[in-house]
Amino acid sequence: MAYRRYRSFKLTPIWVLIALNLLFYLATVIVPGLILLLGFQPASFLHRPWTIVTSLFIHSGLWHIIANMLAFYFFGRYLSRLIGESKLLIVYFCGGILGNVLFMLIASPYTVAIGASGAIFALGGALAMIRPKLRVFVFPIPVPLPLWLAVIGGCLIISFFPGIAWQAHLGGLVVGLIAGYFFRKRGRLAFSPDYRH
Repeated sequence: MAYRRYRSFKLTPIWVLIALNLLFYLATVIVPGLILLLGFQPASFLHRPWTIVTSLFIHSGLWHIIANMLAFYFFGRYLSRLIGESKLLIVYFCGGILGNVLFMLIASPYTVAIGASGAIFALGGALAMIRPKLRVFVFPIPVPLPLWLAVIGGCLIISFFPGIAWQAHLGGLVVGLIAGYFFRKRGRLAFSPDYRH
């Protein structure tokens, strides 16, 4: 008699962050006023300094959180195998926080930034620096693109959409590229599979 082996579910930092994002999203659906309380507004930062972090867990709608969490899962899962979970968290939160700092320096002080996109672009930037030739599919393009082109091109294209905090995206991307360069240069990769390009 043959038995199938099932991989047990492991509660990783990626799943914890996804769960927290979903909980925050449900909270804002129930109490919409939380978006203004937890979102990052440069003009009120001194009165609500926690928003530089809490804004990373707030999303404006269902498609916003679905797109961000899918990107976070795929970038995060792959990158954590390369640099480890602790370094992944450092890149994630540094990218998100410094993305908000750039937003504070450039954007209108009365606009509100929400979403994990800056942190996710940090992961994408780090991964693109470590594995630039990795091929990925980007909907609706029918052919695979090099990861570096998908990440940088995606950041540029999304920045032209109305209501997008492109400053936070750019800040996160720059943090990720610098972190990825550091990890690649130092050879501090926890897992380095043999990929052929």
